[in-house]
Amino acid sequence: MTTAHVFIATSLDGFIARSDGDIDWLLQRDDQSEDHGYLDFISDKDAIVIGRGSYEKVLTFDTWFYDRPVVVLSQQLADSPVPEALEGKVRFSNLTPSHLMVELAKQGVRRVYVDGGQLVQSFLREGLVADMVITTVPVLIGSGRPLFGALAQDIELKLVTSRCFASGLVQSTYQLVP
Repeated sequence: MTTAHVFIATSLDGFIARSDGDIDWLLQRDDQSEDHGYLDFISDKDAIVIGRGSYEKVLTFDTWFYDRPVVVLSQQLADSPVPEALEGKVRFSNLTPSHLMVELAKQGVRRVYVDGGQLVQSFLREGLVADMVITTVPVLIGSGRPLFGALAQDIELKLVTSRCFASGLVQSTYQLVP
């Protein structure tokens, strides 16, 4: 069975980006001297699934920093050609999260990193997330794209670990309670 795992940063007021997708408030805090655990987190993931918003944001960076196969879940991009520079690295899909997980399982993918606010919300609503590492940045941005959205029912979480960094970031790891 393929499992989904989240590693994401949020402002203290719960936003992953400004309304226009800007993450300047997060990039300003990118202290390379602090290890926030991303390399450990990603080390056992076979693939990365991101939403269109995350994909479009990553395209604005100088480098494609993903070192695993990436699936972009998007109705809008599903029939678009992959940019030449990303051929073999990215594919577009319009499957539902559940159907994608079944397809990935058939391909031998066991653990998937899920990134992007709306995508994380979709995976949560479908009960596909096994655990989440959420890093809270000590900044209030007032409005933007929320990490969490409306739910049909409560989702119970179990705190596994929590740690703070000299920069003021607080990172908590949660398991979803079945």
